[in-house]
Amino acid sequence: MLTIDIRKRLRDYDLEVKMDVARGEILMLVGDNGCGKTTLLNLVAGLQNPDTGRIALDGRVLYDSALKTNIPPESRNIGYVFQSYALFPHMSVYDNVAFGLCTRGLSKSDIRPMVKDHLEAAGLWEIREAKAVDVSGGQKQRIALARALIISPVLLLLDEPLSALDVRRQANMRKELREMIHSCHVPCIIVTHDLRDVDCIGDRACLLEKGKIALTGGAQEVVRWEQCMHD
Repeated sequence: MLTIDIRKRLRDYDLEVKMDVARGEILMLVGDNGCGKTTLLNLVAGLQNPDTGRIALDGRVLYDSALKTNIPPESRNIGYVFQSYALFPHMSVYDNVAFGLCTRGLSKSDIRPMVKDHLEAAGLWEIREAKAVDVSGGQKQRIALARALIISPVLLLLDEPLSALDVRRQANMRKELREMIHSCHVPCIIVTHDLRDVDCIGDRACLLEKGKIALTGGAQEVVRWEQCMHD
């Protein structure tokens, strides 16, 4: 269970969020540009710090302003797929996926079978030697997800994971992405602006408006509410 109860002052408003995400649940986070979605992911990941509040995961406190606890990002064991994918363009597909394991000090002999398993599962083993800069958008998305999953994360954060793909490829990836995430059995938050993502991938959805939770509920319920608001 991921528990968030934080506040952070932003330029135009306060980001104030209180929510829980259950183990194995995919929570879709939606809202207009600038409402605080990506900032919330960064706060959970430890890339930014709240002003006050508490973030805990399975009883482990990641951040607590009262206790002055703040676990550094690299010690939180969180898989984060950035909107831009943040791959190392000069490195091979193999080395990008292996990167997180290398930073943990694993030997090459231990790393290779793990990377092979993840690349084969993602359909990327045949292009393992290609530079990340030279592969397609869909392949970049798979590389970023494999890199996030290979560290056996206790939490997954995905920021607009399908936005760089064309419409046809997005449709094919939604079901696959949902199945891959559910197979990890960890809490997951996905930021998206596309209601089709919410409907096809999410178990539950949360609408953020200017830093505040305006609505939370079943994915289809939030989709219907958003559609009514924009009709």
